[in-house]
Amino acid sequence: MVVLVALGSFITTLLGGYAALRIGSYRFLVLGLAGGLMLGAVAFDLLPEALSQRSWSLVGVPAPLVAFVVGFLVLHVVEHTVGIHRGQGSGDAANVDAPGVGILAASGLIGHSVMDGFAIGAAFQAGAGAGAVVAVAVIGHDFADGFNTYTVSSLYGNDRRRALALLAADAVAPLAGAALTLAVTIPHRLLEVYLGFFAGFLMYLAGADILPRAHAGRRTPVTLACTIGGVLFMLAIVELAS
Repeated sequence: MVVLVALGSFITTLLGGYAALRIGSYRFLVLGLAGGLMLGAVAFDLLPEALSQRSWSLVGVPAPLVAFVVGFLVLHVVEHTVGIHRGQGSGDAANVDAPGVGILAASGLIGHSVMDGFAIGAAFQAGAGAGAVVAVAVIGHDFADGFNTYTVSSLYGNDRRRALALLAADAVAPLAGAALTLAVTIPHRLLEVYLGFFAGFLMYLAGADILPRAHAGRRTPVTLACTIGGVLFMLAIVELAS
């Protein structure tokens, strides 16, 4: 069941890569929607689920909230250390011939996609409602991951065949992560910390990567409407699942 749900991430990742080949300015609308879905997942499901029971504390702070900050900072450090998001703005890497950088960036996104699949499986272990909401958010967000994987690898000088191979690996990664949870039962305390950690990941991706690029285009009012629509959609999903 979990692997079948993660198949949605496989499909949307490939669609995101295809969009990188075909889509024009409308990509800003898609990224705006993905950002809204991610924000809604963090605020309405991941953090509430992580804090739904009496959590153990670190220095007087609930452990899931500490994990949230750690998840946010880990991705922030990775971005500024290995440059995962460098060169994704319009035109700023158009003439760079550094395929190794593109492969490293795409590899980081592939690793993140493994965590996406693991998050789906972990959320289903917490409950069907949480699993459904996380799956919707991850599936929507993996469209952007596929788009980013193809774009960043090609912008840094990798040929089309290599960029497509990296895209295929990124598409398979959520299936691998979801399958891993079938062999591993996660203790509830570890699960709530992981959900907090993943919420921090999503918050950083939405606030520091997806939404800034979504609103860098010329369709800002419509893109903003897509972002708000994504948040409201997640709120509706959570309400239906409760």
